[in-house]
Amino acid sequence: MRVRELIDILKDQPPDAEVELAVVAPVTDDDDDEITVDRYGIDGMLPWHDEDDDGNDEELVIWLVGGEADDVEAFLDAIEHQGPGADNSLGA
Repeated sequence: MRVRELIDILKDQPPDAEVELAVVAPVTDDDDDEITVDRYGIDGMLPWHDEDDDGNDEELVIWLVGGEADDVEAFLDAIEHQGPGADNSLGA
């Protein structure tokens, strides 16, 4: 999804409504239809660049970051140690 698509989807929603991320996953690796849904508030966003096999930056992606407070803090601490020049800010 592109940022413009997300903005378009949200533009008609009440501006004071809470935004959550619902992560849908299978309960097991079996072929059954059981799923689980984990809901997380969005604490901020993080611009991210992956690297291809040659070490070149790929297209910018925006991560919506959320989860349990301790997990988000541990994630941000780990991102800080990825190297110089990284944009490690979490802006909400």
